This record gives sequence, structure tokens and C-alpha cells, in this order.
Amino acid sequence: MKPNANKPDQHVHQDAYLQAISFHIDCLAVHEGHFYRNVVRMPLAQPIPGLPRTVEVVKTEEKGSDVNLAVHLVNDACENAFDVALVISNDSDLAEAIRIAKGKGKAVGVANPSADPKVQMNAELRNAASFTRRIESKHLRLSQLPQAFPEIRIKKPADW
Repeated sequence: MKPNANKPDQHVHQDAYLQAISFHIDCLAVHEGHFYRNVVRMPLAQPIPGLPRTVEVVKTEEKGSDVNLAVHLVNDACENAFDVALVISNDSDLAEAIRIAKGKGKAVGVANPSADPKVQMNAELRNAASFTRRIESKHLRLSQLPQAFPEIRIKKPADW
């Protein structure tokens, strides 16, 4: 993340989180994507006759995370680096990587990252997966990191 006028500390919080989780899970490897912010012209959903049909907006896009995950999943399957993988995503772009990893004899599950039970898992991911799971609010509550890591001088930001 980069500094943002609306959330000036978001990059500091992300860095603290990545340091804390890397300390907490020593075998974790982090592969980052990128965020881009651009001013683009977009069409209005309901333009008013006689007024402009488009408006300039700030568009934020995340790039690279799904590709990184897919490439590492397939590579790790080919290198026999896991027995079972769990992909936490609802992005159908990952379905082919899951199918390829399964073709290498690996079990690959998919967990829907939405704790909202109304958000259904993408059908293509569900069909590609060896098994599926739903992440519920109780799972998120039980999976919180400790409030502080004194060894590396990191503590949970007060506004989290």
C-alpha cells in the first residue's frame, strides 16, 4: 500500500501487519501485488439529458495478487511442496490454477473470504475445488493475532 490522503496510515498498518504475521508464522512467504490509483472518466449509470454523460473518478485497482497466487500454487504443486492447499478467494481467475494443481495430484480447497452468508462462493471456484469451506465471523474472531509482539516492537494499531 502507498500513503493515501483518506487513510494516511494505511501503509504503516500494512507493514506492521506483514511484520507481525511473518513473525507469528515463520514459514510464511509474502508475495505482494500492487495498487494503482488513476483518475479515469467513467459513464454515469443514470445520465440526465442535457448534462454530461461521464464523470471523472479516482479508480483504485489491485494488480498482480491473483497472478502471484496462481503461479505459486502451480509451482508449489509441481515441486511437491504441499499435500493440501487452501485458497482463500472468491476470484474465478484462480480456477484454472486450482485445476492444474489438482491435476498434479494435489488436493486444493477453496474458502470463501466473506463472512457474510449471503455472499455465495463463485461457482467456477466451487467446481474446481477438491473441497470448500466458508469463513464465518467466529473463525475470524478466533484467528486474530496477539495485541502486541514485544520482541519486534509491534502492537496492534488502536483504530483496528
